[in-house]
Amino acid sequence: MITISPIRPRELSIRHHEVLIIGGGIAGSSLAFHLAKNGKKDVAVLERHTLTSGTTWHAAGLITQTRSTHTMTEMAKYTAELYSSLEAETGQATGFKRNGTLGVARTKDRLYETARTASIAKSCGLEAHMISPSEAKRLYPALNESIIEGAVFIPGDGQTNPVDTCMALAMGAKQKGVKIFENSEVQD
Repeated sequence: MITISPIRPRELSIRHHEVLIIGGGIAGSSLAFHLAKNGKKDVAVLERHTLTSGTTWHAAGLITQTRSTHTMTEMAKYTAELYSSLEAETGQATGFKRNGTLGVARTKDRLYETARTASIAKSCGLEAHMISPSEAKRLYPALNESIIEGAVFIPGDGQTNPVDTCMALAMGAKQKGVKIFENSEVQD
């Protein structure tokens, strides 16, 4: 049995919810946003403290799209597309910007793996460029080009502010009818 122990009981009307999400970080807020976006009506999020007060605010917010499989790359691509449109959809700034990523390979084996990942990215419709050490140095002047075999540059990758992005997801969820209760600890 789960007991909800709200710190401020007046904020929580205890009733049955079809979906109850425990945790209001980026994962919980994203889940709530997507459930509501896909038509789920009776969703509630319970957060022990305040939204983003757990591990979300520690995150770097790097948005990279290349993965080792097509499925994972498509999921990461969706995330970048979502974050690029989330501010316009919700009115909440996310800090998302596409500044690209540079993945360097120090060995021939790693260069082969990097080329494979770039190939998967291209097959998923992402822009990916295998570049020489000197081209990598032009993009990142602090790089010691003599110790790398090559690199991949993904211009569509970027960075977001994890706290603002979480708040935008939560705002979008609320706009779609999700109830979010902060300062509500769940105990078993």
